Amino acid sequence: MGLFSPVKVAFAHCDLMCGVYDPAQAMIEAMSVMKACEKLAASDDDVFKQRAVIIKEERAELVKHHLSVLWSDFFKPHHAEAFPELHDKFWKALKAAGDAKKSNDAMVAQKLIDAIEEISDIFWQTEESKTSGVYPPS
Repeated sequence: MGLFSPVKVAFAHCDLMCGVYDPAQAMIEAMSVMKACEKLAASDDDVFKQRAVIIKEERAELVKHHLSVLWSDFFKPHHAEAFPELHDKFWKALKAAGDAKKSNDAMVAQKLIDAIEEISDIFWQTEESKTSGVYPPS
């Protein structure tokens, strides 16, 4: 059996096509990036600062994951036609997540939050968000 066993195991967001998507997942992680930057700036404890940087970088990577899943699994060609700026907004948001990962500046984290808000605005305008979204804006 060892000859035919898989070399790599693949993981996916949802193998069941669950249909649960929401930009809130990316936003929660982006807010964690922001809070980690703020706590890092306010601390004099070197160990705490190291932990804050590690957590910030992990959360920024999760933002990239959640945005990628939203872009590739939720949004369809008809969304890109209805919202021609959608691709560019995702590209900029993913770049902002990378910038936030590399920076400890809360202003950089805020740009990430702003980029996710723009995507969220489009998400909630789609018909599919009514059955896929979990945390609609109030």
